[in-house]
Amino acid sequence: MTKNGTLAARRSTPGNGTGAKRARRRGAPPAPRTRDPAGTRARILAAATREFARHGLGGARVDRIAAKADANKRMLYYYFGDKEALFLAVLEQAYADIRTAEQELNLLDRPPVEGVRRLVEFTWLYYLDHPEFLTLLNSENLHRARHLKRSKSIRPMNSPLIETLAGILRRGEAAGTFRAGVDPLQLYISIAGLAYFFLSNNHTLAQVFDRTLATPAAR
Repeated sequence: MTKNGTLAARRSTPGNGTGAKRARRRGAPPAPRTRDPAGTRARILAAATREFARHGLGGARVDRIAAKADANKRMLYYYFGDKEALFLAVLEQAYADIRTAEQELNLLDRPPVEGVRRLVEFTWLYYLDHPEFLTLLNSENLHRARHLKRSKSIRPMNSPLIETLAGILRRGEAAGTFRAGVDPLQLYISIAGLAYFFLSNNHTLAQVFDRTLATPAAR
C-alpha cells in the first residue's frame, strides 16, 4: 500500500474519531458521557445554585452554568430537562441541605428549652453561612412558588422538622416550661422570620435608618 493509501485508510478508521465528527456534522448529538454521572450532576447543581442565587431565574444562563460545572450543556439538559426544572432541583437541594443539618442537632435529645434555643441559634447561623439560601427563596417567592408546587419531595422533606418541634413543645408543656397551645408551625415561622427578615432586608434597613447592620455587633 502506498503512503498516501495508508494515510487515507487511517483517516477512515472508525476508531480515530472521524466517524463521530462526521455524525456531529450531520446533526446527530453525541451520546451523553456517563463516567461519573453523580459527580457531573453534583457539579451542575453547585454551579446552578451560585448562578441562580446571583442572577435569579430570569437572569441565569445555562451556558454559564455548564461552563462553571465543567460539563457539556447537553449534559445539563440530559440530567435536568430544562432551566426551570434545574431551578426546582436547586431549590429541592437547598431545602434538603438545611433539613439534613437540622436533623444533626438531635433536638429531641435535649431539654425542651435548650432544644428551642438551639434551633433558633442554628437557624440564624445557617442563614448567615448560606446567603444563597435566602436569595433562592426570594427568587421563588417572586414566582409565587410555582416551581415548588410541582415538587413531590418538598412537603415530606419539611414535615419531620415540624413534628420534631411539636414533640419538643409537648414535653415543655408537660414540664411546665412552655405554655399550652403553641402551634409548632407558627413558632418555626417566627424563628425563621426573625433571622430571614434581618438578613434579607439588611441593605434597605441600613439605608433607611442610617445604621450599619452587617457588623458582628449589630448581628
